[in-house]
Amino acid sequence: MRMRILVILVMLAGLLSGCGYNTFQTGDEAIKSSWSEVLNQYQRRADLVPNLVSTVQGYASHEKDVLTQVTQARAQVGAIQATPELVNNPEAFTKFQQAQAGLSGALSRLLVVAENYPQLKADAAFRDLQAQLEGTENRITVARNRYIKAVEGYNVSVRTFPNNLTAMIFGYTVKPNFSVDNEKAISTAPKVDFTRPVPVAPAPANPAAGGKTSPAPSY
Repeated sequence: MRMRILVILVMLAGLLSGCGYNTFQTGDEAIKSSWSEVLNQYQRRADLVPNLVSTVQGYASHEKDVLTQVTQARAQVGAIQATPELVNNPEAFTKFQQAQAGLSGALSRLLVVAENYPQLKADAAFRDLQAQLEGTENRITVARNRYIKAVEGYNVSVRTFPNNLTAMIFGYTVKPNFSVDNEKAISTAPKVDFTRPVPVAPAPANPAAGGKTSPAPSY
């Protein structure tokens, strides 16, 4: 009797393995791991915002609209409970992605404003924050790419035969993924560059010349 039960269990294990059960377990763990890294890097960026806003405010306090937009965007990101279970909720995942995109846009506008303040660009604290932000944006890009690939592999397993039969039995469904209008934007991290010199305006024309050029000397 025991031997018969053991044989049945062995056959059942082989059947599950052949139908993709182990593939789902492996894929689910890969998604959890890559998602944790995405959250870590997004949190790292959010932690930079208060110091970045404070530093910019010291040189451009009248840029209240842009500073307020960044602060509000960070607050919206913080209001979302970013947990491992979020990847199983397409609606919550979409809200998370929209909030992060809002913060990205607000930070981009803030950095454009900073270009107009040479003293701010020369500030040591600001340049340090610049380096940290650029590094974080690169890490976010890498983490997102890993998550995208992990979800793509998992979702293909859920949809293809015979794994889809196992998925239906155990309730495995496709997981939400990042969506972008331009796939190239995913593979290229935003460039944060404050090293470019401020353009120098051309010298005004000499009014005494009356807009005419002096004749060349004759020899």
